[in-house]
Amino acid sequence: MTALDSVSANTHLQRSAEDLLENLAHPVLLVGEDGKVEYANIAGQACLGGWILGLCFQDLFPDHLETLSISTLAREPFVLVSRTHIRFRALIGSVTRGAVLLSLFPDTSQAPALSSEGDELTGLLKRRDMNDRLDQVLSANSNSVAVHCLDLDRFKVVNDTLGHGVGDLLLRKVADRLRTACRKEDHIARVGGDEFIVVQTSVADAKDAERLASRLVDLIGRTYVLSGHTVNIGVSIGVALGEGCVVGRDLLRNGDLALYEAKRAGRGRFRVFEPGMDAALRERRELEIELRRALALKQFEVHYQPFVDLSSDRVIGFEALVRWNHPTRGRISPADFIPLAEETGLINKIGEWVLRTACTTAAGWADDLTVAVNISPVQFKADTLVDSIVSALGQAGLPPHRLEIEITESALLDNTDSVLRTLHALRNLGVQISMDDFGTGYSSLSYLQKFPFHKIKIDRSFVQSAEAGSDSEAILRAIAGLGVSLGMAITAEGVETIEQLERIRSEHCTYVQGYFTGRPVPADRINSFLSP
Repeated sequence: MTALDSVSANTHLQRSAEDLLENLAHPVLLVGEDGKVEYANIAGQACLGGWILGLCFQDLFPDHLETLSISTLAREPFVLVSRTHIRFRALIGSVTRGAVLLSLFPDTSQAPALSSEGDELTGLLKRRDMNDRLDQVLSANSNSVAVHCLDLDRFKVVNDTLGHGVGDLLLRKVADRLRTACRKEDHIARVGGDEFIVVQTSVADAKDAERLASRLVDLIGRTYVLSGHTVNIGVSIGVALGEGCVVGRDLLRNGDLALYEAKRAGRGRFRVFEPGMDAALRERRELEIELRRALALKQFEVHYQPFVDLSSDRVIGFEALVRWNHPTRGRISPADFIPLAEETGLINKIGEWVLRTACTTAAGWADDLTVAVNISPVQFKADTLVDSIVSALGQAGLPPHRLEIEITESALLDNTDSVLRTLHALRNLGVQISMDDFGTGYSSLSYLQKFPFHKIKIDRSFVQSAEAGSDSEAILRAIAGLGVSLGMAITAEGVETIEQLERIRSEHCTYVQGYFTGRPVPADRINSFLSP
């Protein structure tokens, strides 16, 4: 058997194993060492509420928060009650990387003994009681019922920075605001650490449910003052209408799917369930499987887009851009697969591969050319980023000053101190640091005070709409002047016409990048691109 035949056979076996897991009638989960779900087959997603990849094991089985953790699971079969109120007999088996493979089988031998008392912290209903109330109102008149699934935004930040005492106060205040917004006949439950469910009754129509959801988003998003601290959070809500539904579990699943869409849309908003959300979830699940396969089969490529020094009109480096050439779907846009890679954690492996590939490629260029690599906010949360960059540079033999790391403002929003330590460590190595998409965030200027970036990249939206006398032109001029004052280079990206190039030149920007000065090209075409 040739090496190619061996690879083909292994690929076939891998796909067969994936197909087998996907078609099993019972749920199968792969839970990582950090306690988060890395894989769930179709049955697992259906039984546990839809899109669950990346969720914590304890979020899926909240009634066992106080007794179970992935690191201490027993080898013998044990019973779990899921957040979707299904009782399972669980079997586990160890796999690599400290992860746990979990097989779940419905268990009807005994009803779980759950307290009918209210939630100790907020006084709201518990999950089991809410489920009973939901079944009751659905059996009476399902067309007048709506379920609102709520998930607080940025609650973890409050807990981590101000402590659990303030976090508990915040949950009580949220519960009070929920009571204020709802009617007496509605039912409100706390079903997880920062998860709530509202069963709205006497719903006249869809607009009635939307009005309540909008009111909840506004009310919960207002400022809190707790123990002398000013606290701001938000809430994402998924709404599902009864409309003939007679099974509470199905309605809750629809609400969870709508909640997932609300989070994907940017959080701090609500979404109403639509039948197409099921299809969209399946499509994303299929794309995720193919994304994992693409990583294993090396279907990714790196293309390189030049940036030009306006003082000399000479190419001084290239930005590395990942491309996915799917064997049947063709070219898949990074806008479609990068967010999914970030949600599933695959961006860490993909990002490291791009980094190593870009460094190796750049090592073969002229000594004065640099390579810029985008680093995802997810990668910044990993403790291994600096080590990965040092390893990539060493393996390629590329001097640190020829590598430029590009980050967006979103990388700085969480764990700012930790991110700044990482940036300073990279700067001390000699790596160049650039802020990408400058001007699109709400606190970009404050970050320029916290860290001395080498370069600022002006977002393409300002470049492409910077007509004479426009607001964008004024912003463009202000950012260019800011860069000169702070001693930072300014790159204008997205330049597509000669008029845009001349306007950028007149504003005294340092570098320019865009289709007009050079489209992304594969590595093997760079030499011909640079040749006169």
